[in-house]
Amino acid sequence: MFNNTEREMMITDNWLNEAVDKMKEKGTIGAFTKQAKRRGMTAQSFARFVLANKDKFNTKTIRRAVFAHNMNNFNR
Repeated sequence: MFNNTEREMMITDNWLNEAVDKMKEKGTIGAFTKQAKRRGMTAQSFARFVLANKDKFNTKTIRRAVFAHNMNNFNR
């Protein structure tokens, strides 16, 4: 029926859709990008900066940075 790659893609797509739905509910879509732009950075450069300097950021920002980093790797 489905090979392993197709099955993995279905699971990944479902996970991603759930994450986007949660962000829509919370109204946080674009919040990390907004933080990055305030600092004059792209979302990915800000994510790298946050992850390299975790002691300077709160847990929510660190989690957003991890998510942005993972989404960047996911698109590759």
